Amino acid sequence: MHGRPRKAPTPEEQEAFSVKASKLRTLQSQFLQFHHAKIYTKEALDVSAKLLESNPEYYTAWNYRKLAVQHNLNLPEVENNEESVKLILDEELRLVENALKRNFKSYGAWHHRKWVLSKGHSSTDRELLLLGKFQKADTRNFHAWNYRRFVTTLKNIPNEKELEYTTDMIYDNFSNYSAWHNRSVLLSQLLKEKAKGYSPKDNVFTEEYEFVRHALFTDPDDQSGWFYHLWLLDQTVKLETLLVSSWPPHGSNLSISVDGLFGDCSLSPFTNLQTNTRILPLVLYFSEAVENVCSSTVVIECENIASNELVWRSLSGDGTGSAQAWLTYLSFPEEHTHSEKAYQVKVSLARSQGIFSSTGVHHGDSSHIEFSVSVPPYRSEHVDLKNEGKISWSDESFCTHDAQFLESVLVNLFHLERTKIDETVVDYQWNITTINNEISHCRELLSTMNCKIGKLTLARLLMAHDTLMSYAGTSHRNVSPHAEILQLYDDLKNMDPAHLHHYQDEYSIVLLKQIISNQELLLKHCREYRDPHFPRINKFCLRFNNLSLSRIGSMEQLLWVQVLDLSYNQLKTLEVSYGIWPLLVNCSLLWQLAMKEHVLWSRWVHGVYTKNNDNIWIHTPPLDSSWYWKKVNTLKTEMQGLEVMQLLSCLNVSYNKLCSFTALEPLKLLRSLKVLDISYNEIGAHSIDTRRYLCSSPLNHRSGGDWKTEESEIHCAEVADYWEAYAIFKNLNLIQLDLKGNAVSNEKIKSLLIKLLPSLKWLDGESCR
Repeated sequence: MHGRPRKAPTPEEQEAFSVKASKLRTLQSQFLQFHHAKIYTKEALDVSAKLLESNPEYYTAWNYRKLAVQHNLNLPEVENNEESVKLILDEELRLVENALKRNFKSYGAWHHRKWVLSKGHSSTDRELLLLGKFQKADTRNFHAWNYRRFVTTLKNIPNEKELEYTTDMIYDNFSNYSAWHNRSVLLSQLLKEKAKGYSPKDNVFTEEYEFVRHALFTDPDDQSGWFYHLWLLDQTVKLETLLVSSWPPHGSNLSISVDGLFGDCSLSPFTNLQTNTRILPLVLYFSEAVENVCSSTVVIECENIASNELVWRSLSGDGTGSAQAWLTYLSFPEEHTHSEKAYQVKVSLARSQGIFSSTGVHHGDSSHIEFSVSVPPYRSEHVDLKNEGKISWSDESFCTHDAQFLESVLVNLFHLERTKIDETVVDYQWNITTINNEISHCRELLSTMNCKIGKLTLARLLMAHDTLMSYAGTSHRNVSPHAEILQLYDDLKNMDPAHLHHYQDEYSIVLLKQIISNQELLLKHCREYRDPHFPRINKFCLRFNNLSLSRIGSMEQLLWVQVLDLSYNQLKTLEVSYGIWPLLVNCSLLWQLAMKEHVLWSRWVHGVYTKNNDNIWIHTPPLDSSWYWKKVNTLKTEMQGLEVMQLLSCLNVSYNKLCSFTALEPLKLLRSLKVLDISYNEIGAHSIDTRRYLCSSPLNHRSGGDWKTEESEIHCAEVADYWEAYAIFKNLNLIQLDLKGNAVSNEKIKSLLIKLLPSLKWLDGESCR
């Protein structure tokens, strides 16, 4: 436990264990006989008491005690006798106290004590005195702190008084995780209630930053204070939910090509879109996951389009009603005219209580976006594309764009990004000033010592500052913090090799952010596809290959991309890490919980929070659960990926570390995807993909609902061995797919893919039709 190696028991200890086990088996056998026969006599209660005092973790025995208590309280001679009731409940409290002496961290014992106290016949004053003794013995025991919150609620003890108690406990020991956590819970409640002396929150958090700073500078290597500092940082950057980007972007003039051809295939992706229909995807991207985006909260004004008939869907992998990106489709009619027709579109999001985040924060800005769409006239004939060639991703197939053309294209990107779509001015001055102060203090600390968690916190602070400045609309491109953040993560990789992969993930996210946020750097990654015989794609390509990326991010700035090359990196999934909480974006945690893996942490969560029968994807964390657990829960709505790039038609992720088809889950929602290269990955090389938090099996919550092989001509036996591939590819319209170089690549799966993808023309470089 906690990194301490276990010692092998001595022969004497082994003998003692055997004797104890024998006694417990005898007691357990007696107890189960009483339990099954529903016998609640004094003899039966004595047996269960002895069993629990020896083994407080026997949950069945605690449940038996509840049944026995309820049975005895309903006896005629006890029911109306206050003294008898009190004697029965006091005996339960005595038993729990003895059990806790045996194991102070017994979940069953603490839960039973709560149950007894909730009956309302016991002294809460005595409970506080007992808690004082327990917390003196172990000041950090979170069971005792959780129970204390329960007791103080029963006694109606003011939160202000309890906050003073946590202050005293922290002064007594800076390394008290539980006291810091309780402080965050109490402050959250006081701020929500706007209690006297706790408004405005700016003043409260300024004092809290100063308070925790004493702990950080006293013992920088102790992590408890740093976790509280992280909670404060979360509160500082928690702003009103904002609309941060969209496709089409505000102020754009878009031309649609319906026949599959461009007049000039190298035209800007900001002004030209190829599609087989007159349907245009509309994507709204928010600063955090939101709910209730619908026709009543988003109004669209456009000729021949009925706003109230549009259907919005969340672009989250689990299909829930909460996501950062939301999608609908605008359908333009086929008009028999001789020239293009321009449609003016206005999308309005009113400042209302309708759209709200998963954390309860409402959409705070009254914003709108406006753009125009030029649709070509109706044509009865269509271009024959049957003999269309295949795309090659080799370096020779790409060339550098004309510099002047590139600059004119990217001016659109950076100009549109700065366009203010918010009609109200929000003042972030306190937030920015506070983060600046913390950056200064963190640098002061690091100037005196080489502190690992100090460097990690500085990196988070710098990213938080960059985010706030972008929301404030402040021009700060010339003072980008990304280079310093990248250096910090390089230092951390050397200082803490045990967490090398985590630091590499964060390095990748910051590197992408640095490239995408800087016009000069982004220019170096823009290429033009040379082949003139492939008219169906926009030849403007973004190449992020050979960057050693292990994660991707900044999707809100890539909604316009139609051709993307991510080859020769270290990607394990096509999902995205968002925000400034890299430590918490640990996909393996959600994987363990979703699959109920038999690891200690997963078993504890299911035993304490989800009670072993609650689906983790619909679980709502209790109010008194830890901040860390609440943040892990937010990952369910914040984990998205390339599905937000609704224009993406060509994608190359060859030579990466994708180890299963489930890593491609975000691609299921891409209608426009035509070309996909996943060659030379690790698909099929691992029997179980434990590096991901999803498992799209037929029994899984995500894909189970649409698992209907009977509707397909493909035989179930063919699907059985490749259900992952079936779930990912069945709704795609790929023309070209490259799979070679993976362990899973064989004639059997190729045969399945050819049947599954009727539009497929090229498989592993060879014609398949």
